[in-house]
Amino acid sequence: MLRGIREQPEETPKPAPRQIFQERQRITGLPLYLQGYLSVRHSRCQEFTAYWTELRGTTLFFYDDKKAPTYSQKLDISALMSATSVYPDENNSAQFILMLPNGELELKANDCECGKEWKGFILTVTKLSVPPHESLLPGQLRRMHEVLEKEKKRIMCNNCPSTSLSRKSPPSSTLTTMPTCFYAVSRQEAIEMLEKNPSCGNLILRPGSDSKNYAITIRHKLDAPCLKHYKVMSTGTSYIIKLEKQVTLPSLQDVVSYFVTQTQGNLKPFVIETHAAAEDPVF
Repeated sequence: MLRGIREQPEETPKPAPRQIFQERQRITGLPLYLQGYLSVRHSRCQEFTAYWTELRGTTLFFYDDKKAPTYSQKLDISALMSATSVYPDENNSAQFILMLPNGELELKANDCECGKEWKGFILTVTKLSVPPHESLLPGQLRRMHEVLEKEKKRIMCNNCPSTSLSRKSPPSSTLTTMPTCFYAVSRQEAIEMLEKNPSCGNLILRPGSDSKNYAITIRHKLDAPCLKHYKVMSTGTSYIIKLEKQVTLPSLQDVVSYFVTQTQGNLKPFVIETHAAAEDPVF
């Protein structure tokens, strides 16, 4: 739980010395994607706490101040379920809520533009897709695409067989390349995405309702559009598709491939083309 109550400094401090950045890099071992002040409030707390915050990989690191060489707390957001839309409060500060398996976390940025940027970067690294429906500036979109490529490469390197990982360690989403059709959305959001964007595909992999497993949502058009949902249980070493006759597969990518193969390609992974959006953003 995030602790302590501090007021955000009235004046922005000077940039942290290079040695502090290098020390943080050494301690965290993760690439820096975004940084700045954020006020944070856990679902069980009443007051916001201001932290100098860094997004590294799929982890948020919270520092007591901008020049602190070591973080006071950190939060893994790789299992992010959803992020609410940014909205301004009476002071025009942007607030949004991260829905995580262990509860909600409310974040507040200085202004709406900053809040949209934070939300956009968080969604990019957790969903491995630049959010297509956010009102972002061309420069922000370009940086998100750059971060997306870096994060994909980082995950691939971590998932490489040559990487020394303990066989007894539980699987982590940060060490697994997620299928491109994975989106951290609810069942209803997945339905809306499939209905509004039929040309992008008709199969979405999403978190399960219990936040520990997964689900497949498909929109199959026969005589009329048909929506179906399938549970995908994680055993820690494999994934079980809950069908009349259960199917066990070694990875989520294999789960997606199974649906595609069994329908002879009639089911296609849902992937939104975000490059066009980066070149011609809609405000």
